[in-house]
Amino acid sequence: MLCQLGGRWLRPLPALQLGVRVPPLAPTSTGGIKHSALPAWAVASVSAVGSGGPGSWYEALATSAPVQGAEEVLLGVHTATGLPWWACIGLTTVALRGAVTLPLAAYQHYILAKVENLQPEIKNIARHLNQEIAIRANQLKWSKRAARLTYLKNMRRLVSELYVRDNCHPFKATVLVWIQFPMWIFMSIALRNFSTGATHSEAGFSVQEQLANDGILWFRDLTALDSTWILPISVGVINLLIVEIFALQKTGMSRFQTYITYFVRAVSVLMIPVAATVPSSIVLYWLCSSFMGLSQNLLLRSPRFRRLCRIPLTKSDSDTPYKDLFAAFYAKFISRT
Repeated sequence: MLCQLGGRWLRPLPALQLGVRVPPLAPTSTGGIKHSALPAWAVASVSAVGSGGPGSWYEALATSAPVQGAEEVLLGVHTATGLPWWACIGLTTVALRGAVTLPLAAYQHYILAKVENLQPEIKNIARHLNQEIAIRANQLKWSKRAARLTYLKNMRRLVSELYVRDNCHPFKATVLVWIQFPMWIFMSIALRNFSTGATHSEAGFSVQEQLANDGILWFRDLTALDSTWILPISVGVINLLIVEIFALQKTGMSRFQTYITYFVRAVSVLMIPVAATVPSSIVLYWLCSSFMGLSQNLLLRSPRFRRLCRIPLTKSDSDTPYKDLFAAFYAKFISRT
């Protein structure tokens, strides 16, 4: 099969024509430093496209533009600061959480505070609408089902109008999740690429070799698993603390909220054995990210910080949030023992 390119007829390579995966070219050695004949992104792209197995979706994700962007961020921070990789991972995590997720978390609290302040008005509307529907149903001989459907339809419309009026639709509060979770995934895969030797630095030598010697304390090798389980357990404990702080802050949770809380608790516990099966570089990132999440949750309870972010005052706000949190924590977990 021939194809025309620049006025010339060319015949495709047989391997690509048959869909056979083409192995990357062997690196050539120059001056004692190994250089790949193709750029790392090109080799990865060929491997991803040529693979037809069940792992092809992961290969496509591992070589996607967002993951490559995360790799460039990590490499850029490492090159600019000259810090060891354990410090570079921590610094990058703090910078991303502070510059991206903290403003989004503040915006989330801003939206939720406005929604909470609308609840008295929504309850008042619901009471009057219920009375009006009852009168109309009696006059027009509606069935209970028809009256209920009419009530729900009008209530949704009126509540939606309130959200539009105050520009606080609850869906806007989910923006944090849509940004934070993909960023967490991309950073984790980028670190996995580094730890498995799938990515090379701009200087041409393997980042994997750097990670193997740039650890600290008991995890000197960031490409190896944490055999002590200290990092995985720390990740699980901090995630559970975040869940419990949320649960203690909420009073009178609905059944759905209770189920979600139990589900997140289970996920936090399951993260411990999962974290024990991945390289320490990834677990270190998870630990730093969870610690920043815990810090942000505590910071967003501060009345002074909430005023700084112009988060509206609500009935559930407290002048002494940390004292109240400690008292609730003590009553739930310590005084019972």
